[in-house]
Amino acid sequence: MKSFKLYNGVDIPCIGYGTYRTPNTDEGYQVIKEAIEAGYRHIDTAQGYNNEHLIGRAIKESGLPRSDFFITTKIANVNQGYQQTLDSFNESLSKLESDYVDLLLIHWPIPVGHDDDWQLLNIETWKAMEELYNNKKVRAIGVSNFLIHHLNNLIENTNILPMVNQLEFHMKYQQREIVDYCQNKDILVESWGPLMRGASSGNQILELIGKNHKKDVGQVSIRYCLQKKILPLPKTTNKMRMITNQQVFDFDLDAGELSIMDSCNTTNCYVFHPDRNNEWQETINKMNEVIQ
Repeated sequence: MKSFKLYNGVDIPCIGYGTYRTPNTDEGYQVIKEAIEAGYRHIDTAQGYNNEHLIGRAIKESGLPRSDFFITTKIANVNQGYQQTLDSFNESLSKLESDYVDLLLIHWPIPVGHDDDWQLLNIETWKAMEELYNNKKVRAIGVSNFLIHHLNNLIENTNILPMVNQLEFHMKYQQREIVDYCQNKDILVESWGPLMRGASSGNQILELIGKNHKKDVGQVSIRYCLQKKILPLPKTTNKMRMITNQQVFDFDLDAGELSIMDSCNTTNCYVFHPDRNNEWQETINKMNEVIQ
């Protein structure tokens, strides 16, 4: 298995490279360049990451055709709305140096300050994305961090079912209700944070399972996603890890190992909760303080 097939027939490489917090610097460009050299052709970015232009440059300078790559970007919270979505998408195309995007997502369901009108805002944003899809500016459209009530709002008020829902998913935060809901509707679930934001390192359960297969904890975590029919988006700046994170097709986790990992699920081991704007903004502020 080297790809998933979306319900509209589009193939998507089954492991992507996440670029969240990849800096808008020459160092950030070098990281993306190394990811391409390591074999990644599925690259996940967002307007809010402020690094789309680095990805466009890296792809162009790789010498490989654009068609070799699967590029995802996301509509930022501040750009939600019909016309804002269309305008910001054109800016993304320019930065990515491309005339299309493979997958376009709504980044978050409830932007800060829109507790009372997020439903309408999501609908307007989605209708713009449907237009882009119908005009073949994007090959697939979807959402990110949407829970069941967020998805139902779109499904009941628009024409095209989301093809992807990108969620925080890992051994300690499995989000079973929304994952089951999406998979029952043939919406592909992607996992951001499959390595538990670095917490997989040193985890005794992952280390013991990895020892059984002569694999590291990252490979076990990524394999867990794949066997759950979830597409992982691991992030690393280490060139060797970029390579080993893709070496997950020569082993299977057995039923007992999957059961042990399943038993580690919690309901609160998350970074951001989509319905808690204040909590979300406070976390962002703390992250920015650390960066500064």
